[in-house]
Amino acid sequence: MIFKSKNDSRPYHYGPFPFEDLATDAARIQAEADSPAVNSSVLRPSPTTYGAANKRYYDLFTTMRTPSPLPLRAPVPDDLERRVIDLKGMAYFLDSAHAGTCSVPENAWCEGSDRAEHDYAIVIAVEHGRIPEPDNPAHDWLKDSAHETAVMRGMEIAACIAIYICQLGYKAHAHAAGATDVDLQRLAVLAGIASRHGDKAVSPYLDDNVSFAAVTTDYELATDKPLAPVRRADKGLRYWLGINGAESGAERKRRRNRPSHASRYPMEQVKRVDRPTTLILDDEVPRVPKRAAFFERALRGDLGEKTRQERLRFAFKHPLSFGMLEPIRAMQPLQDGPVNGGGNTDFSDPVANARAIKSLSYFLGSDLTGICKVPDYAWFSHHADGKPIEPYHKYAVVMLIDQGFDTMEGASGDDWISGCQSMRAYMRGAEIAGIMAEFLRAEGIPARPQTNIDSDVLQIPLLLLAGLGELSRIGELVLNPYVGPRFKSVVLTTDLPLEVDQPIDFGLQYFCSNCLKCARECPCDAIPVTNKKVMFNGYEIWKPDVERCTRYRVINQKGSACGRCMKTCPLNKVVTADGPLTHKIGTWLGVNAMWLKPLMVPIAVWLDDRLGYGMRNLNKKWWLDLEVVDGRTVKPEATNQRDIDINHPMNLKREKIAYHHANMMPPPDADEPVPVDRKAAKESVSVLETPAEALARKAKGGATPAHYIPIKYVSG
Repeated sequence: MIFKSKNDSRPYHYGPFPFEDLATDAARIQAEADSPAVNSSVLRPSPTTYGAANKRYYDLFTTMRTPSPLPLRAPVPDDLERRVIDLKGMAYFLDSAHAGTCSVPENAWCEGSDRAEHDYAIVIAVEHGRIPEPDNPAHDWLKDSAHETAVMRGMEIAACIAIYICQLGYKAHAHAAGATDVDLQRLAVLAGIASRHGDKAVSPYLDDNVSFAAVTTDYELATDKPLAPVRRADKGLRYWLGINGAESGAERKRRRNRPSHASRYPMEQVKRVDRPTTLILDDEVPRVPKRAAFFERALRGDLGEKTRQERLRFAFKHPLSFGMLEPIRAMQPLQDGPVNGGGNTDFSDPVANARAIKSLSYFLGSDLTGICKVPDYAWFSHHADGKPIEPYHKYAVVMLIDQGFDTMEGASGDDWISGCQSMRAYMRGAEIAGIMAEFLRAEGIPARPQTNIDSDVLQIPLLLLAGLGELSRIGELVLNPYVGPRFKSVVLTTDLPLEVDQPIDFGLQYFCSNCLKCARECPCDAIPVTNKKVMFNGYEIWKPDVERCTRYRVINQKGSACGRCMKTCPLNKVVTADGPLTHKIGTWLGVNAMWLKPLMVPIAVWLDDRLGYGMRNLNKKWWLDLEVVDGRTVKPEATNQRDIDINHPMNLKREKIAYHHANMMPPPDADEPVPVDRKAAKESVSVLETPAEALARKAKGGATPAHYIPIKYVSG
């Protein structure tokens, strides 16, 4: 396709593989019913430090496999097919390779298991991660761990789905190898995602490179038909091109042919530079306390009581995001742990270490990974309780988790799935960085995951220094040339010797200077309209109104949180082999022929609007609009259904931005609310410097501006 993706019309719940193209055989139901029950499957972790790290997280998710249902039923559709769309979409959103539904026959319960009164199941398959090349140090770490890692991921996905179903008021249990009451292979066959080959169930597209998990439930569902016996689906020309808009064989081969330490995106084509493309005055950037972050200020009551109350629930008021809250919170205590004496692994080569740690990150599910040293200013100055933080690690492994292009296509950006997109990325990032840290500590290397729920570092400067993007007009947000702003980050800090990456330049400063789409579409006018960049706390930036943005995201009553700037950004595109030709050409030229930007950018932005990018694609809307209120899941009173508005007036009144400088932040040990002074923050525009003025001051030996200096403590 030239302008649109062939995937645009494919319903999201169909998944990435064209199962709808395969023949089915209802007789397989009886064949499975006639075979005897089996014993519960056993999980045998590999006897390695990685295997132990993976098992610790598997064990954690296993504790969540039998959640308790809410006492009242949610207003779910009577249409059983619509229920399945919701659950399959959820499974794919959480990165299952296959998903299907079936009835649970008596002989599907394992011998000696506790048989629940569950008549239905959603069954998933998780694809095995790619084992690194033999000459990569990570090969020996991971060579026997593909199955157990997929089982860990399967238990995570199944537990989230089970918690979600229980939030609807129904019963549900999660099952994966080593912690299952059901025959997972039998259910995979009955659900139409695998075929029998001898005594094994195999995927028609991935053979035995999958591990199965399931959720059994009393939530009534439409069921899929089993597949006709087949070992391998036809992988001819239609599969190569992408049958019915499914992921193409060409795209899978392209990814498979890339080195295991490289992401799926050709970041090696992007220009590398010595410094980020926006000015950072390293010696003037203030270290700020966690208490100053605006979501923390909302939680402490600085933005008023209503905002404080909504801060307690805004990101997880949808039952799916609520289902991810338990794993996120449970992983937090695992972030810190003892460093063992060390094993026999040789970690003396920074180049080999960097290659291996990137391969490990991609094996676990990172979408893009970069490495940098951690400057002192990237560390928060104080914990949330006011205790000082001393920088403690030298390097940062910075990872991006894609929030899901297709799901974002179906959304307005500020409706009920927005918070779920963030929570999924935060959950997955905490899991990836957590297992990596657990592994390194067991090998004698200090390491700590820095997650959304508990980070001692500011992640924006590390994203820039690790070469994963440039600062954008959205303000305190980095854009990547291949996924745009559509990601959340997680950081692993460590003392493992690592080769670092350089910052990148793909011409974003010019692009953002000539594209106002995010500012035009922002529902709370928090993004600046003019091209005037300022120096804020030592950074050159298009400064957004973070207070205004925080208030909208927290108190949004027609959705959960907000990601509208990500949704509508012209760089939020698919640029893989399956993406539209215009996206691939435009991205390649944008990265490799930046001198064309004066010609390309106006056309690209104009065309982006005229082709309707940023509009909702309802083929991709799989979720149910629901809200958890006072311990019950209900239908929301309203839902944002925004589409782009190319005629929206660009009102310069938006430029009355509140600048909360370092000297206006609350002290690090402030227990009581410190109300924001919005009037003073707007008036503080008078002390701002332009980048040129800041450089001129520095050249003359001028002192650091007073508004860069935070208040130290309540007591003085």
